[in-house]
Amino acid sequence: MGSQVSKQVDRRKAIHTEKKTLSDLKSSGEDYPGSDYHPPDRKNWMSGLNPEKLHINQIVWPGTHDSATNKIGVPLVTRPFAQCQSLSIYNQLVRGTRVLDIRVQENRRVCHGILVTYSIDVVIKDVKKFLSETQSEIIILEIRTEFGHEDPPEFEKYLEEQLGEFLIPQDDHVFGKTIAELLPKRIICVWKPRKSPQPKAGSPLWSAGFLKDNWINTDLPSTKFDGNLKHLSEHPPVTSRKYFYRVENTVTPVADNPVLCVKPVTRRIHGYARLFIAQCFAKGCADRIQVFSTDFIDDDFVDACVGLTHARIEGKA
Repeated sequence: MGSQVSKQVDRRKAIHTEKKTLSDLKSSGEDYPGSDYHPPDRKNWMSGLNPEKLHINQIVWPGTHDSATNKIGVPLVTRPFAQCQSLSIYNQLVRGTRVLDIRVQENRRVCHGILVTYSIDVVIKDVKKFLSETQSEIIILEIRTEFGHEDPPEFEKYLEEQLGEFLIPQDDHVFGKTIAELLPKRIICVWKPRKSPQPKAGSPLWSAGFLKDNWINTDLPSTKFDGNLKHLSEHPPVTSRKYFYRVENTVTPVADNPVLCVKPVTRRIHGYARLFIAQCFAKGCADRIQVFSTDFIDDDFVDACVGLTHARIEGKA
């Protein structure tokens, strides 16, 4: 018992130290090319940056982690342990989100671990609604079978039937194209089954290797921040690679810590998105930033990504 108490005391000290480390680093500044830019219309921010000039590999894509968890579990009972977003898929897209992270189980219900929520049909409906209200916004829709679950039967066929008219086929050349060159197609759909065959080249869907990340399972904010910088620096610049790379500005509750609810844990790093981008410039790896995701997305996170995208178009980054 005593050793467990001592371990928790040490854990709290480590968290306090790491939070202070990021807070102190913030005093070095959060300015970077484009940091003062704020899109006048977040719902149509890609359109506002000129689809004929904006190349896919120039975009810093604002993404959400565990996107479809706004209604997961039982409110006030299990929901706080799995909810990573408070907005619906539609409202995330309206706010400016352009990368969605969806986990499904064998019955096509969205899930996070053992907790379940609505059907994938709800996600598809929200995506279609958003696309019907906009003209030039491109979405990366990642759907994966959650760990510990089986693939939904005939799911690739289902996605093609539901989204076919919007799907941008799997093709290396997409990365160098402008948004205007891809329209009227609007969705890069990455399907990541656990056991079923991966989508092949030329397929309407994209295979797992086109959206990569280095997941760091920690609740320590500075550890995650530094790890993200290290892994990002190991990848080529966006202009010379043929895949999307995601950095997640999140920390995760871990089993040996008394705080297991998502929101108070992820808040430890949530406010440091601009600092991360500024540090990428300081460390010489800002040309590698591409997909940047967060829990509980807000306007400032979207603006941080769109601002850097704007600077790239203008040749300032």
